[in-house]
Amino acid sequence: METLGTADGGPAVVFLPGGGLVGRDYWNVHREVAKLTTSVIYDRGGTGDGSPAELPRTSTEVTDELRVLLRDAAIEGPYVLVGHSLGGLYARHYAIRFPGEVAGLLLLDPAHEDYNARMPQELRERWEGFDAAEAAAAFENLPDELVRLYRGLFAQELADWPAEVREPLIDYHVSPHGLKAGLQEASNVEELYAEVRAAGPLPDVPLVILSSTKVDPFKTIVSQGIPETLLQEEIDAKFRLYTDFANSVPGGEVRPVEAGHVTIHLRGEQAVRDAIADLLISIQPTADGEEAARGTA
Repeated sequence: METLGTADGGPAVVFLPGGGLVGRDYWNVHREVAKLTTSVIYDRGGTGDGSPAELPRTSTEVTDELRVLLRDAAIEGPYVLVGHSLGGLYARHYAIRFPGEVAGLLLLDPAHEDYNARMPQELRERWEGFDAAEAAAAFENLPDELVRLYRGLFAQELADWPAEVREPLIDYHVSPHGLKAGLQEASNVEELYAEVRAAGPLPDVPLVILSSTKVDPFKTIVSQGIPETLLQEEIDAKFRLYTDFANSVPGGEVRPVEAGHVTIHLRGEQAVRDAIADLLISIQPTADGEEAARGTA
């Protein structure tokens, strides 16, 4: 866990990485948010620089871990949680379990328990045969050409980052451990969905969802053989799902971002920063001392 910035700007912002990503992947937006308030990047156990942990884990284990780490670091809540993909599911669960500790939510292409059900049937059928555990085992001996391909993609996306941040991050992402961790962590995703569904409704807190509208190179690699028209149908269905979800919370909002799922915080950096700034403004105390944020009093 790394913390930057000052507490003077309002609630701390905590980044929860997507599956297969780590806290350092959000270095760009982490640095920008630190100009506004305290910014925290977090590596879950078993990933990145997180504590050793056997994967997969339950969402309860993950959210308990994050809560302890924040308290041990003396980072006071309530927090603005920024969750990407699988991290978005964990962020929601944290808010449901500990509503008094969450001031707002920003979800970047979040995992959602109704995602597959809302997708085109043809796409669901293509996904049915995927075995995450089997795929994770295959990463023990990746072909050199695939390693070079992934290294090249990350190098392209992070080209403007300082070498001391970029190079160790790329090395992690093309290592057998880094590649396997993302698949292992998500291998119990159906159990995670059931866990969050059973936890109850989301509390009434400010919510912004950023929905990617493009197919980035990472999506292209894992979508070999899927027609572009079907990938666009997925993007459209995803946006409808997020819109319905946002509408279930007073003041919830969805914003399209011209980026892909993996690169939403990179190619959509300004959109992420703007959404966080808007959330921070919306939850500032009013003139009479009451919280403007719903549910954070």
